[in-house]
Amino acid sequence: MGKTAEILKIGLPIMLGQACVVILSFADNIMIGWYGVNDLAASSFVNGVINLFIIMEMGFANGMTPVIGSQYGVGDRAGIGMTLKNSIVLNGIVAMAGLVIMAVIYAFLDRFGQEEQLLPLIRPYYIVVAVSTLFAMGFNTLKQFTDGTCQPIVSMSLLMGGNLLNIAGNWVLIYGKAGFPELGLLGAGISTLASRIIMFSVFLIYIMSSPRFREYASAFRSARISWTNIRRLFNLGFPLALQTGMETSTFTASAIMVGWIGATALAAHQIALTISQICFLLMLGLTSAVSILVSNAYGRNDIAGIRGYAARGYLLTLGVSVLFCTAIFIFRYGIIGLFTDSAEVTAVALSLLFVLFSYQFGDGLQLCFSNALRGIQDVKPIMLMAFISYYVIAIPASYILGFKAGLGPVGVWLGFPIGLTIAGIFYWLRFRSRLAKSRS
Repeated sequence: MGKTAEILKIGLPIMLGQACVVILSFADNIMIGWYGVNDLAASSFVNGVINLFIIMEMGFANGMTPVIGSQYGVGDRAGIGMTLKNSIVLNGIVAMAGLVIMAVIYAFLDRFGQEEQLLPLIRPYYIVVAVSTLFAMGFNTLKQFTDGTCQPIVSMSLLMGGNLLNIAGNWVLIYGKAGFPELGLLGAGISTLASRIIMFSVFLIYIMSSPRFREYASAFRSARISWTNIRRLFNLGFPLALQTGMETSTFTASAIMVGWIGATALAAHQIALTISQICFLLMLGLTSAVSILVSNAYGRNDIAGIRGYAARGYLLTLGVSVLFCTAIFIFRYGIIGLFTDSAEVTAVALSLLFVLFSYQFGDGLQLCFSNALRGIQDVKPIMLMAFISYYVIAIPASYILGFKAGLGPVGVWLGFPIGLTIAGIFYWLRFRSRLAKSRS
């Protein structure tokens, strides 16, 4: 089987799972957007803040993937069972710590410069979605295990079912259908919490009882908690959490800055960001497959394989982004019309789409080579690279272009292509350097 086919075999189920996340995000925003512009603006702010924690926690959990991938490459089932048990312990601690920090932020929600009429919508929604992050972290931990053992179809199936449940819950609880009260934005939050609890519970039961994972489940039960193993996982996960956190916080900062402009701009920002997440998550599916296959090759000490998977992965990622941008450009009016009938919001969202197209190259580059570096367990240098790209360059550029240059929401968004492209170039150069050292 060629490398492209191998990437697609693992990557397509992950992409389908990510497509479920995209569909849910679309459904959430469409349902909330039709309920009210203020509700959409409030959800944009809350999700901008809480998604920072979710993505940082996902990045942290991703530290187990190269470990499981390299163990899977040499058939070490006992090692995989131990890694899974210690990852659950470590990731549970991290998720609880994140919830404590979110509770502190809750006390200062009125200090973020959002419009006064949004705060009564923001507060209850924030609480419910924050609690749901515990179960999102649990699900992602189990997903890293099944993906790392080349069984991504399991998490894909659960994401499909769970997201259908979430959408049904939205319809019932946002609009007050089937005898339930009309809860608006809070109803969307409760539906998210319920679906995440169910998805995590079903996933855990399946892994522990399915014949497909019998040997791993047996190894999991007999494995001991090892603080040496936990320390190793922490050392891999922490840089990844910071890297993804710095990238995501750039988008969070943009949501806060756009919120200073007004509710109309913030609603348009949320629409454009939801569309952007489609391509991001699809590319993430492919590049996650790159990370898994690179880690398998790394376990076998196959340098040519590492290089080949990274190169093919980037070409596939570019292809996905080109197809995505073409489709969104052709159907841009209809897609935005799904979210809102406001002419003002539509006009701003259309202007942001062209900035969105401009940063797909950089986003694909940084996704592919950060995942390739993750696969070879070379994660510490990317912390500094991400800090320079996002905090030193992208966020200040967003502020200067948005407010000092007077470009408004478009100026704020122009920081994205700058930061993402610089990060991608940094990661690519580091990957080349590491392979050159391995070859010598």
